[in-house]
Amino acid sequence: MLGFGAERLRADMNRLLALLFHQGVLDEQFLQLQQLQDESSPNFVSEVVNIYFHESEKLLRNLRGLLLDREFSDFKKMGSHLNQFMGSSSSIGAQRVRNVCVAFRAASEQSNRAGCMRALELLECEYCYLKNKLHELFQIEQQRILAAAVRYPPVQHPINNP
Repeated sequence: MLGFGAERLRADMNRLLALLFHQGVLDEQFLQLQQLQDESSPNFVSEVVNIYFHESEKLLRNLRGLLLDREFSDFKKMGSHLNQFMGSSSSIGAQRVRNVCVAFRAASEQSNRAGCMRALELLECEYCYLKNKLHELFQIEQQRILAAAVRYPPVQHPINNP
């Protein structure tokens, strides 16, 4: 008999994913990424997403650094960072983060520093929400895997001993 909690945890994962899709946080690209995961690479999605997080944090630091520099005027450099962020966000299905990048890029193309600052704040919020929710999803998935691996011995009826 499989672990009792595995099905409940699978249902929790499905509810969380449904919420993230309903909110527009994720899109179908995330599902395509999940389809690439199999027994030979059981942590594929979390590994790809963790690389995304690592690179995204560097990009966010660079964007913030550019905007905090009083002498900053190279909005093309900012656009380059945003293009990287949009591409990597699209590749994992991070739809809302990608959409904020599009708005951020529009502000940078207009050399709108105040608009860029507002967009950066929104981008950081969306990124943090995505990161927290995907970490939650991966934690539930790890718990489900552990619960599915637990096997309970069949219940034995006590034998009447004289």
